Amino acid sequence: MAFRPLILLPLALFALFGYLAYQGMQKGDQPLPSMMEGHQAAAVRVTPLGEGAPFTDADLRAPGVKLVNFWASWCEPCRAEHPMLEALQKEGVVIYGVNYKDTPEASGKFLAEMGSPYAKIGADSGPMALDWGVYGVPETYVINGQGVVVLRLAGPITAGTLESQLRPAMVKAAQ
Repeated sequence: MAFRPLILLPLALFALFGYLAYQGMQKGDQPLPSMMEGHQAAAVRVTPLGEGAPFTDADLRAPGVKLVNFWASWCEPCRAEHPMLEALQKEGVVIYGVNYKDTPEASGKFLAEMGSPYAKIGADSGPMALDWGVYGVPETYVINGQGVVVLRLAGPITAGTLESQLRPAMVKAAQ
């Protein structure tokens, strides 16, 4: 019986896959890339949510640092980050909310239960999130006084990301 090298092919492919998987795990947490950073924020395309007027492009281009937070009532990480948003709002940070693919009833119940850290808020069924490059909720953008995106933070704001990413970006946006 002759030796058949093809019999080793599955083993070689398995070893290669294992090596590549191991290499991928060694890279650690990498932020999701954002085409928005360093560029003018995409157009605001929200519909009213609740009683107040939604925020506009002019709000994003007004002087001062502001945050744009994409969230939803059905999103558990959004619920987890909510106290961080409220703390930032109490510090005087202007936060605009974009309620993403949600119902007015559910989002209203969420805000009634949790409180609203938003200076202005609007609803988006998807087009604005697509323009902004949102991967999923929650996502928060730091915007400077000229309406330029300084940082995109994918995922919930935690004590760690607040100090390591969000606050430094807010300082940069204020310059």
